[in-house]
Amino acid sequence: MGQGALELDGIGRRFGGLEAVRDVTLSVREGVRQAIIGPNGAGKTTLFNLITGELAPSSGRIHLFGRDVTGLPAHRRAAMGLARTFQITNLFGPLTVEENVLLAAQALEVTKYVVTWPLGWYTRLHERARELLERAGLWEKRRAEVRALSYGEQRQLEVLLALAGSPRMLLLDEPAAGLSPGERREMARFIKGLDPGLTILMIEHDMDVAFEVAETMAVLHFGRLVAQGTNAAVRADPTVQEIYLGAGPADGGRGSA
Repeated sequence: MGQGALELDGIGRRFGGLEAVRDVTLSVREGVRQAIIGPNGAGKTTLFNLITGELAPSSGRIHLFGRDVTGLPAHRRAAMGLARTFQITNLFGPLTVEENVLLAAQALEVTKYVVTWPLGWYTRLHERARELLERAGLWEKRRAEVRALSYGEQRQLEVLLALAGSPRMLLLDEPAAGLSPGERREMARFIKGLDPGLTILMIEHDMDVAFEVAETMAVLHFGRLVAQGTNAAVRADPTVQEIYLGAGPADGGRGSA
């Protein structure tokens, strides 16, 4: 395994009297695929927003690739190689599939070059778009409007947009949400096929997808980290079994995330 990609040290976040995230300490090593699971309202998306810089923590420190980024804005963290997707699709429906990827790639290039563009940058954008679309089997649909894609294809395209800037770490917020059983299996296969050097931290509703993709797990409950470790250890953890009332990871059922 690699060095630490992400280190959370006692992270907390309050909204008035509500403590949405409480004293979370978590380490994610480079190249690891880790899932964060837990019931609705556990604080998972809030934790993602703290990691990306969309929210500032009320307490604790955040280190990204060995650097303290607690006070850095979201765009500075993105420039360091952090990317994410969201629960709700965030695509430009009237534009083509290829245009969506090109826009994402160009927007991310802006964070790297302030004064001048390097020679050949536009050609590289197109090459990157083709590489990503071929990976997802969408190259043949590159000229189709995004709204003509199936929902499963749109969700995969969202992941491609996040990958357009060649990030070092990718946060996936419920990538299989709203998908059919077949689409969920395809999404799991797609994520597993991403660059093995890419660090992935994923929130996921579907336990089958979470256990298929992730190597390690962390469980949030009422904003606290109550379990973490290998998939087998988390599956067997009595606290996790109690949280999921016998219908979660321990018996292969599905819990809310």
